[in-house]
Amino acid sequence: MHALGSAFNRAFRQIIGPVLGASVVAYFAYHTVQGDRGLVALTHLQGEVEEASRVLAEVRHEREQLEHRARLLRPDNLDPDMLEERARLLLNKTHPDDLVILLPGRPAPQSPQDTQPGSR
Repeated sequence: MHALGSAFNRAFRQIIGPVLGASVVAYFAYHTVQGDRGLVALTHLQGEVEEASRVLAEVRHEREQLEHRARLLRPDNLDPDMLEERARLLLNKTHPDDLVILLPGRPAPQSPQDTQPGSR
């Protein structure tokens, strides 16, 4: 019986090493792909970086446009066309030679004469 037990011990020792080694390799392989810093997480982070870069480019473009418009309204560099555009927008006035195009789905602008009581 002793020979059977020692044969079993030898077989067990020969198998346990490779099984432990394969388990360690499988553990690290799994975490290389699925772990917090694995390939899946890397792909996800790269997608987030691309999205953030796209949003950054849009915001920078919008900021540059706003800065350009602000520069045109500065007193030391006042653009007459920009001043006229802003005055017309704020006062709701048009020039007699202006062509007004009404877009579908939007209400027609009210003229100052239409808003005064008793103008009909």
